[in-house]
Amino acid sequence: MTDHALLLVNLGSPASTEVADVRRYLNQFLMDPYVIDLPWPVRRLLVSLILIKRPEQSAHAYASIWWDEGSPLVVLSKRLQQAMTQEWTQGPVELAMRYGEPSIETVLTRLAAQGIKKVTLAPLYPQFADSTVTTVIEEAKRVVRDRKLHFDFSLVPPFFNQPEYLEALVESVRPHLAQDFDHLLLSFHGLPERHITKLDPTGNHCFKGGNCCENASPEVLAVCYRAQCMRSSAEFAKRMGLPDGKWSVSFQSRLGRAKWIEPYTEAHLAELAAQGVKKLLVMCPAFVADCIETLEEIGDRGAEQFKEAGGEELILIPCLNDDPNWAKALNTLCERAPAMVV
Repeated sequence: MTDHALLLVNLGSPASTEVADVRRYLNQFLMDPYVIDLPWPVRRLLVSLILIKRPEQSAHAYASIWWDEGSPLVVLSKRLQQAMTQEWTQGPVELAMRYGEPSIETVLTRLAAQGIKKVTLAPLYPQFADSTVTTVIEEAKRVVRDRKLHFDFSLVPPFFNQPEYLEALVESVRPHLAQDFDHLLLSFHGLPERHITKLDPTGNHCFKGGNCCENASPEVLAVCYRAQCMRSSAEFAKRMGLPDGKWSVSFQSRLGRAKWIEPYTEAHLAELAAQGVKKLLVMCPAFVADCIETLEEIGDRGAEQFKEAGGEELILIPCLNDDPNWAKALNTLCERAPAMVV
């Protein structure tokens, strides 16, 4: 069988570090209603204000981590795509970006022209959020509708608690934990609180105090990003044999004035330094490929913040990237992906 394509989808990246390209990318990203969930006129005004200064700042940040081959996120995603061609035997393995190029529309249109009838859609996000998983699904549906394409879709659901993913994560991190260190921080991408509370099926789970995310019910766990982060962190720590107090969780990449989920990574770095942590290891399990949020925000700025607060060394542990164990695990997840209604 060679008519069943696998489509890997990651977030995306500017085409270059030029300010104009960064502005174009940020505009597409931030104008997505699943990213900034405000009415269009308000969203347009807010994004226009952000785009006054942010593109130049972001262009500088991208330039500091840009590789000769291009954006690290895109380069690493392509390497994973190549690794997956050795695992996925049912048809072509394609890569698309939700924002920027290659777009979901470009790739799906090309697959249709090749006569492909089945597509397994694999958003490369371990945890669920509207701003990651839902927007990929809705974009695929839009393309099929607007282009009048016909596919039988399967969808790889969030895999935060799947044994294959967790074991691949453990094996990729294990060599880094063989060294002496004081603390391991699992820093996840943050979300505005309202992105989570609006999906809460119980209406009384999120941010009501206590350890609600650590003790989430199955119905809450299915849609609560923070609870999924906590669950995958606890499962990872259990598999690694990490004792309580040796590891912690925080959330990075805040944007704007809205209340975001806590604890904030920037503040937590200072707290850990104040507690006497000198050698800190940081991993970023919300990402499967290293990108600006890991390489620049944590590896560069985070390291500076930690040292300024009294720490001595922050070591960034690479993401899964194109690790062979991860490719095998991802293939297993893709092979058992359930059908998706378009």
